[in-house]
Amino acid sequence: MTIDVPQNRTLAVEAPAREVEQLRGRITADGSSGYRAEPGRYHVYVAWGCSWSNRAVVVRGLKGLEDVVSVSYVDDSADERGWTFGGVSGPDPVNGFSRLRDAYEATVPGWPGRASVPALWDRVTGRLISNESGAISLDLSTQFDTWASTPVDLYPERLRPEMDALNASLHVDVNGAVHHAGHAADPAEHARVIDVLFERLVELEHRLESERFLFGADLVEPDIRLWLSLVRLDIAYPRLLIESLRRPSGFPALWRYARDLYALPAFRQATNFAQIRQNFADNFEHLHPERVVPPPAKAGGAADSHWDVD
Repeated sequence: MTIDVPQNRTLAVEAPAREVEQLRGRITADGSSGYRAEPGRYHVYVAWGCSWSNRAVVVRGLKGLEDVVSVSYVDDSADERGWTFGGVSGPDPVNGFSRLRDAYEATVPGWPGRASVPALWDRVTGRLISNESGAISLDLSTQFDTWASTPVDLYPERLRPEMDALNASLHVDVNGAVHHAGHAADPAEHARVIDVLFERLVELEHRLESERFLFGADLVEPDIRLWLSLVRLDIAYPRLLIESLRRPSGFPALWRYARDLYALPAFRQATNFAQIRQNFADNFEHLHPERVVPPPAKAGGAADSHWDVD
């Protein structure tokens, strides 16, 4: 059966109630922003289970910036004051902080908001300069080309208007919808958001039937944004959202695309399936109050081996 859905339609799901980022510094190659792109100057705090912060890790890997911008992980289990260091992910390698909140308080004494990831630390000024995931990823994509070991253009100038429009749509109707559905306590609201999400996935399925990536043969920044939600739909949401019949593998083009991206080292190395499951089980209490971690997709087989490309 063919499902006709108007192309490029923005669906009416409000962005999730996620605290607005308050640190908006930008890195520029020429230093005009006040923060010059330099090797060894910047560090990004991230979490394995957080798709918003994983974008920066994937971009860093695709551009070959591992020796230029450092990254470390917080523990995916947080206490009452937020993300901590010193557990499975190890101590904070930059400042020796015990909590991520310490980095925020070093930047703004008495920091009033949530200490979120990703968080971009500047070693020169000794402060966080940004916790806005989109800006951090785009700055890594565009401002460090002098030191990038891989000459890939993830944000080509000729496509930026189209990419920005698609990014805005993905942010609300896919990335935001996945997050919002997990927090929707009302069954009717939950169902509405899921319907919107899968309408958008149908559109993306049609788009990828004839293309390798969202904009043709070359991988670009919106592909990273989409992929991070697809992996969470498959790994965490079949059990958490009781949507096992509507996982990405039910969309042949999207599933081929998702596995194709996972075959790339930058995506694979930034992905920890066990931490993704645990993060969702720990945080989506409305739908999963018993916090039972969803099992690997193939019982008795290699965990999540269905993601491996033959």
